This record gives sequence, C-alpha cells and structure tokens, in this order.
Amino acid sequence: MDIKLNFINLSNDVNNSQIVIFQKNVSTDFDELAVAWKVITNCGRGDNHPFVFPMRTTLSASDADGNYMPQKPAQNGEMFSVSRVASGNVLGLAGASPSSREIQLRNDLRTGAITASVFKDSRLLAQKTGIVPGQKAVFEFKPTLWIGTASQVEQGAVMNSAVLSDINTELTLLGIARADIVMTGGGAGTSAVSYQFKLANVVMG
Repeated sequence: MDIKLNFINLSNDVNNSQIVIFQKNVSTDFDELAVAWKVITNCGRGDNHPFVFPMRTTLSASDADGNYMPQKPAQNGEMFSVSRVASGNVLGLAGASPSSREIQLRNDLRTGAITASVFKDSRLLAQKTGIVPGQKAVFEFKPTLWIGTASQVEQGAVMNSAVLSDINTELTLLGIARADIVMTGGGAGTSAVSYQFKLANVVMG
C-alpha cells in the first residue's frame, strides 16, 4: 500500500530552505552517495506539500554504449541481469536474489560496464555505476526516509558528502498508511535553533 505523506512547514525558516528527502542503500557493498529522491522548494511558513511514497519500485539499467533499458517492476528478493541477445543488450529478471531483503542486478555482458538505477514514483532513488561484467549491484533499503534542509540540491542528483553529513533525521515508515511530517525550528540570529522533523497524525495501515 502506498504511503500518503504531507510535509508541513511550521518552522521559523527565513532562508526558504530546500527540503530534501531520500533513502539510503544499506547493502554492505554499496559505496555510492545517496540520491536526492524528492526536493521540496519554496514551501513557505504555514504551507504544506502532500506527496506519496509508493510501495512499487522499478529498476533500470544503462550500458557503455549509452543505451537505457526500460524500467521493470522490482521487488526485494529478485535478481535481474543485463545480457546480450540477438537484438542487443536487454534487462531481464534472472531469478531469486541470494537475500530476500535485496534487489540485485548482475552484469552478464562479455564487455562494458553498466549503471543500475532504482526508481520510486518515477524518480531516481539510488544508483550504482561502473558495474563490470561478472559483478552485480545490490540494493537494500530500510522502511525509513531521511529528511533535512539543504541548498542547491537538485532532485534526482547525487548529493555530496557535505550535504549528507548535515542530515541526520531518519523517519520510520513501518506500518504507516499516512502521516504528516512537521518541520519546526529555524529562525535568524541568536534565537535560531536547528530544524526538527517529526511525524504527526500518524494513521497505521
């Protein structure tokens, strides 16, 4: 079931901060930086911004020749592969993943590295680049969202480590059907406090 979320700005923000929302790939062999899955901009004090976090995940791949393969529905416990067929390179389901918590994508080409991309709501959620033949990308996500303020962050782009190190609020979505995400704090000068993000009006699924 998709999770209906509603961001509410009850802060004293005077800088028109961007709100960035993302997930972290917690698989052990993952060394890439997180992607800004959703960026909320120009959401003034008292404004709210509803959005949906879908259960459905899709997976895509691109190859060294600049080809992008169509997104395919992907669930935890599934293994995909990019292989060469008569028509060229294709992305397909290749059976079960070794872990029921992971989505995996293997490069079964003879030559050329591939990039694996995971999407939620048609927006890029995570990416693994430089997967050489015989290697695989592993994606595992906890049922949580990370949220914080940032500036000059682009939706769908990889965030640098400086931005990521400033964001330390993790909100659990486990069992939730809908909830408000309320931002408080902020301000200017000596009265400024750090931003806080909390779930409110939570309805369990």
